[in-house]
Amino acid sequence: MKRDKPRSPPRFAVALEYDGEQAPVVTAKGHHEVAEEILAIAEEKGIPVHRDRELAALLEQLDLGEQIPPALYVVVAEVLSFAYRLSGKHKDFMND
Repeated sequence: MKRDKPRSPPRFAVALEYDGEQAPVVTAKGHHEVAEEILAIAEEKGIPVHRDRELAALLEQLDLGEQIPPALYVVVAEVLSFAYRLSGKHKDFMND
């Protein structure tokens, strides 16, 4: 009996935009080729990427243009802090 290789889960990506005033908004999302394109654009523009399957699964349920729900504020704030630190845009308040 021939056994197929286990299939990897579908690749999914979601992009968030945060203006510093309102809750972050879903600006792009997609599976497979669309996910690859989202990741390629992020890399091209120097946008940090955070990989978290569980968070992506929750964000996948949101519509484009929809703000993240309050239940995700803390985890998304941690991701944004990570992204700002990587990009050098985060002020380190601990050193003040």
